[in-house]
Formats: sequence, structure tokens, C-alpha cells
Amino acid sequence: MKKISFCGLAFALFAATLSSLVACNNVEKKPEQSKLSIVTTIYPEYAWTKEILGSRADSVNLTLLMKNGVDLHSYKPTAQDIAKIASADMVVYVGGESDEWIKDALEASPKKGRSEINLLEALGDRVKAEEVVEGMQAEHEEHEHHEHHDEHAEEHHHHHDHEEEVENDEHVWLSLKNAEILVQKIATELAKKDSAHAKLYTENAKDYIAKIQSLDAEYRTTIDSAARKTVLFGDRFPFRYLVDDYGLKYYAAFVGCSAESEASFETIAFLAGKMDSLSLPAIFTIEKGNQKIARAILEASKSSKAAQVLTINSMQSVTEQQIAEGFSYLSIMESNLEVLKQAIK
Repeated sequence: MKKISFCGLAFALFAATLSSLVACNNVEKKPEQSKLSIVTTIYPEYAWTKEILGSRADSVNLTLLMKNGVDLHSYKPTAQDIAKIASADMVVYVGGESDEWIKDALEASPKKGRSEINLLEALGDRVKAEEVVEGMQAEHEEHEHHEHHDEHAEEHHHHHDHEEEVENDEHVWLSLKNAEILVQKIATELAKKDSAHAKLYTENAKDYIAKIQSLDAEYRTTIDSAARKTVLFGDRFPFRYLVDDYGLKYYAAFVGCSAESEASFETIAFLAGKMDSLSLPAIFTIEKGNQKIARAILEASKSSKAAQVLTINSMQSVTEQQIAEGFSYLSIMESNLEVLKQAIK
């Protein structure tokens, strides 16, 4: 049986209505048929695609579905979302448990020539499984062993549980190295889809990747010369790809896709002990976190007077307003580096 987590809660609602939505979409599809239609699910995909499009961005229907501050793990798709996916020429999505509903929507609305970019598939062996590290509060399990099941059923459930134990860490965009690969993948698909502007897309991607590589080098230099190599999160931990890229160690209350919001006494005590033993100057929370757990850890820590709570942005809840105000993938990653510096100095 599956763990209770944000990563498994998204689509169920819409399965029964998919076929009728697709039918409606096929009936009224005329207005902007000549414009290339691209649907992205999360902000990083949208930001990358817009950079690749460059001066062509206004000539394309580029849609960001998750732009109201609700993150990937708890997003509930609307009928309009399903219709947009059904009519799109290109769909870019994460491809994990959280957006399984997109796979369902794509299968229910086959379209000849549509490009479908699944980030996890594009990254292949670079995708990591979520891990529970020392001190981290594991997810509650839904299953129990029922003695009244017959031997065959027990065998079947054991096999089923084993298959579902591995849950991919979906937060692949928080690795600049992954971003390079994914930008190139999107650019390649765009060039195929709109060959008349292939050169523009290729050049834009090359320039953008150079900026990503430059920031990656800045992260590497900063972390290599840092006094500390450990970070601590009093929150969910979606930054595994980033810390693994640069050899940082981490402790956290929960895994990145956790639905837990209350940390146990043991978890708080363990993390407070790590704050003290490692003399850490800061504890992290992610955007939109209430800092309750982080504050509890600081209160339990002997070094709480000197330590501070820092917020680092995992880009899971970027809003339309923030985009209008100038947020960009690189600006957020640059800000994250500045925040990180305070914790590893």
C-alpha cells in the first residue's frame, strides 16, 4: 500500500470527466490554431521555456498551470487544465506521483505530433529516490498485515508493497546541473516542433545554459570554501539534488514530499542536538512554511540565541504576481545561494 504523502494525492476527481472534457475540446478548437500551444505545469519549466523562446515568447501560447501558490504535491487540476493539456502541441511536466493526473489526461486525449516532456524520464539515471536520513521522521504507513488473508493474498500484497516502496524525489529543478539537461531537452523539442525558428531556440538555450553553468560554478566555489558542510531543515526537505551536487550533508524533519506537519518530540530533540553539536548558525524552512517546527528546534537547542531561521525558496509555490514582479529561475537560485552562505559560513 502507498505511504500517505503529498506526492500521491493529485488526480482522482477528474478521471470520470476526462472523456467528456476531451470531446468538448475537440469541438471548439478554432480561435488560435496557428499559434504553437505549450503547457508547463510548474514554474521552473515555464521559466526555462520562456528563456528558450526569447523574442518568440509572445508568438506562442505558453501556459503555466500551477501559478496560484499551490504547490505540485497538493495541486488539484481544473476542467480548464485538462482541456489545455488535451489541445496542447507540447506538454512539459515533472512525471512523478504528484502529477500522475497529467499522464492520465494525455492518455485520454491522444494528439498526433504532440511533444510530451517528462522531466524524470529526460533525466534518467540522475533521478534520485527519496531517502530517510538519520533523525528524519518517516511517513506513517497505511498498511497493516492482516492475518486473515490467505497465503496467496499475503504474497501478492508483499510484492505490491515492495514495488511501491521506492518514491522518486520529484524536485529535480533544484539542481543546476539537471536544469542544463532539461533546458537542452526542451530546446531540442521546440526546434523540432517549430523548425522555422530552430536556430533561435538553439542559440537562446546555449546562452541560457552558459548562465546556469556560471551560477553552478559560483555555488561550487562558495561551498568548497565554506567553513561548514552541513545544513539543517526544520521542515520538508526538497533540496536533495542541490546538496548532493556540491557534497553538502543535511538533516531535516521530513522528506520533500511529506504530508506531515507535526514533528515528534524525538525528531525535534535530535535536530536540536545536531544544531548544538555542529554549532550551526541557522536552520532552514521553505517558502510558505510556518516556521513552527524550526522555532521548536531552536527553543530546544542550547545555541538558540545565536541561531536564526532562514527561508530558502524551492520554487514550489511561485505565483503569477511574483512572475510579474520579475521572479526568474536564475534570480531565485541566486537568492538561495545568498541565503545558503549565511548557514555555512
